[in-house]
Amino acid sequence: MKKRIMIVHKDRCNPVGCGGYLCMRVSPSNKMGKEAIVKGSDGKVEVNEDVITDADRIAANKCPFDALSMINLPEKLTNPIHRFGKNGFVLFKLPIPVFGKVTGIIGRNGIGKTTALKILSGQLKPNMASENEASEDEIIDYFKGSEAQSYFEKLFNKKIQISYKPQQVDLIPKNYNGTVNELLEHVDEKKELKKIAKQLDIEKVLDHDIKKISGGELQRVAIAATVLKKANVYFFDEPTSYLDIKQRLKVSKFLRDLADEKTAVLVVEHDLIILDYLADLIHIVYGKETEYGIFSGLKSSKSGINSYLSGMLKEENIQFRSKAINFGDVQAFTKQQESELTNWSKETVTFGKFKLNTNEGSIKNNEIVGIVGENGIGKTCFVKLIAKKKLKISYKPQYLDGSEELVRRVLKNAIKDTTIMKHLELEHLLDKQLNNLSGGELQRVMIAKTLAEDADLVLMDEPSAYLDIEQRLAVSKLIDEHCGITEKAAIIVDHDLLFLDHISDNLLVFEGVPADEGNVTGPFPLKEGMNTFLEELNISFRRDEETKRPRANKPDSQMDRKQKQSGNLYA
Repeated sequence: MKKRIMIVHKDRCNPVGCGGYLCMRVSPSNKMGKEAIVKGSDGKVEVNEDVITDADRIAANKCPFDALSMINLPEKLTNPIHRFGKNGFVLFKLPIPVFGKVTGIIGRNGIGKTTALKILSGQLKPNMASENEASEDEIIDYFKGSEAQSYFEKLFNKKIQISYKPQQVDLIPKNYNGTVNELLEHVDEKKELKKIAKQLDIEKVLDHDIKKISGGELQRVAIAATVLKKANVYFFDEPTSYLDIKQRLKVSKFLRDLADEKTAVLVVEHDLIILDYLADLIHIVYGKETEYGIFSGLKSSKSGINSYLSGMLKEENIQFRSKAINFGDVQAFTKQQESELTNWSKETVTFGKFKLNTNEGSIKNNEIVGIVGENGIGKTCFVKLIAKKKLKISYKPQYLDGSEELVRRVLKNAIKDTTIMKHLELEHLLDKQLNNLSGGELQRVMIAKTLAEDADLVLMDEPSAYLDIEQRLAVSKLIDEHCGITEKAAIIVDHDLLFLDHISDNLLVFEGVPADEGNVTGPFPLKEGMNTFLEELNISFRRDEETKRPRANKPDSQMDRKQKQSGNLYA
């Protein structure tokens, strides 16, 4: 097997811009008369991996558009499972569903998680890095002697029935017309529509047009549609996007209850608190975005998440990240701000039939205030209320729409800020249209645009949506540094408590009755705000002793009872 491969990013390759195939001209192998890097039929470069040597790394390094990337593979790595064309993304190893368990997958975006799910669900036939997809016999023979062999034998013999919830639930209204009830009736093989609708709290939207329900409602409808199919292996690709923390915990329990001795559940999730709460077992996938991905062996939930954060797979003697990710103790104090930026008074404001009650509060320059609360409780209404103040405000909405506009035009202000561009890894997206970006790419572009605008106050609604854990932490660090340097203030609405824990100086807590009335209290210091919020949810969190990350306690566990008795729900 090759010890090295070279990836060619065709969308970045610009022969005219580099003066005419610069990589071919500087390749040591090419200078020796070998055809290591050549011109392909599409006018872009191709690499013959059987010919290249380590010396050809210079060709990748010289490319001004980062179109080439040489990768040295671990010696013990087995042959590829799948490759997207010559010199394209390559996937090694697969996760395997475990009956009776919920298996979670954690890893960066663009690293093969969705590809693996499509292979396991039978939507994509692997090609073992050849030009043609493998036959069923070849796939079974490839995995001979492993658990995967048994899995694929059952899949091909129809002994495994698959149900799959895709990542982008926002595409459902674009592909389906009718009411929620009509959609669910169409897929209801179990004849349990009423039962599932009640468990997922979607009874009130059954008669609604599928195009007119919220993102959180659409996510739960997609989960319902997946579960209503008769299956014994269920795949859920990011099932908690758009859901508030209360809904995330409820959906997690719902998905856990699916797993039994005859049923396996496999989940891709970026919210570490929810993944820890939901999964029994964890597969880590590591590698490099859009280039290659490798799945680790199975680990327990706690061990898997901690290994991912450490960047080290001890059992496999592999370090896949140079630095560990750690979370410090919750701040016991608020940063010192120079002056008050704006404030709000105690009042009641109506938005249609919804009533929002606010207490007195303020925000200071250089302060980051997180907002926690259920969906439909007035968070976005409050953001709109603040936006009416006589301030220069930059606003990133919850739902993002793509257009044919080039990223370069949208980011005309951000391009000047190398810190923003570097933290959000945006250079390679500049000449793409917004409507050709993935959800995570579009999110990063809009975060950059919002930060770069001339403003006193930055308002962001769910900036963590579609971002992987490392991107979420990079965004939190960027916002903190940006506000510190520019003395801007920021208000961040999000449902990922780990993200808010990492970014917030203070918290605003929203309580009340969704779609009816919301009550705003705070801002509180972070720990006090989290305690107030968790008391309403009747849950408690502890700190992992190794990484200091927040972990949800199991209801009525010894630790849960102890923390509730002490009133310290966010230790």
